[in-house]
Amino acid sequence: MILTSDLKRFIKDNLKQDINKLALKKNPFVDYEWSWILNQIQAKQKAEKKLPTWFGNDDIIFPSTLSIEQTSSETLAKFKAELISGEKLIDLTGGFGVDDFYFAKRFKKVVHCEFQEDLSAIVQHNFKVLNADNIETVSGDSISYLQNSTEKFDWIYIDPARRDDKKTKVFLLKDCTPNVVELHDLLFEKSDNILIKVAPLLDISSILNELNNVKTIYAIGLQNEVKELLIFLQKDFTDQAELIAVNISNDGTIHQDTFSLNDTADSQLSLPLNYLYEPFSSYLKLGAYNSIAVKFNVSKLHKHSHLYTSNELIDFPGRSFKIEQIVSYNKKDIKFLENTKCNITTRNFPLKVEEIRKKHKIKDGGDLYAFFTTDLNNDKIVVICKKITTDN
Repeated sequence: MILTSDLKRFIKDNLKQDINKLALKKNPFVDYEWSWILNQIQAKQKAEKKLPTWFGNDDIIFPSTLSIEQTSSETLAKFKAELISGEKLIDLTGGFGVDDFYFAKRFKKVVHCEFQEDLSAIVQHNFKVLNADNIETVSGDSISYLQNSTEKFDWIYIDPARRDDKKTKVFLLKDCTPNVVELHDLLFEKSDNILIKVAPLLDISSILNELNNVKTIYAIGLQNEVKELLIFLQKDFTDQAELIAVNISNDGTIHQDTFSLNDTADSQLSLPLNYLYEPFSSYLKLGAYNSIAVKFNVSKLHKHSHLYTSNELIDFPGRSFKIEQIVSYNKKDIKFLENTKCNITTRNFPLKVEEIRKKHKIKDGGDLYAFFTTDLNNDKIVVICKKITTDN
């Protein structure tokens, strides 16, 4: 767990190198395995934008590149840490420890549990390097540790693995590891507050069917891509869960809105007006399509299109466009798009983007945006726009 000054310099000097070409060269360090050194370089390359604190410290040791790919980014870890606080938190699935590093800024003590002994040792080393002195690392079965612990925690944090024993992706919480559905009673014996991080591919309605005491579900997007769902469980909570959509933009701007569980709002339908809006993906993940229209005083193009319009430009949580032209979807009316560059989006439309490009010879890119969709009269239309905001 010690990087010599020569090795640190070598890693730093080769961060811009092609790892496959570098692998063909001779290992200049007899005391270190070449594959391990190459992994340090490759993992650090992957951490540059995702984990700038770890990337910027030459004494950090990296695990496998897979661990770096699976860990939370610092941006998301910071956001999560701002949501909770207390005396003690235990993380039952610690991994590379990025979330815990930021939780430790909000709690007096954090317990990081990791089943893989080598990863646990790496994380312990890195916490010392980063002066995170209030984090205790535990190697082994976290569930056994929790069962045998006499401590009561303010929060339990858990990030179940979304793959089964055959490495196949699963889509229900009960099929994840650890099985939080099965562990429900044990978790609430040790804490009144549970925070579960799950992949965005999990369905919110199935989560609510599987779990009791769900107080809040966050859908968190980074640069308009849903990265994770956060599920807050509170002991004895029996009211209706609230849904919160979050998008964190490139410049650090956070859009956040709260919606009720049942999307029963009475939204208005309209033909395209002067402006078109496409919500952030995290807002769409929550399924609050009608509530979005009512909350921001805009109309929907169609019940199932999830595109919105207004006469006056508003501050909308998503991409905003000035409508330039509206045409019917037929070969004659969209012929002007042939051999031009255009950004294509489909909503409630029978063809995929790739099919439209091939069929009508439309190139990707440029300043023009075309939304292929269905209007309130069930007519297939193309809305030609210019983008107003750059917020992603």
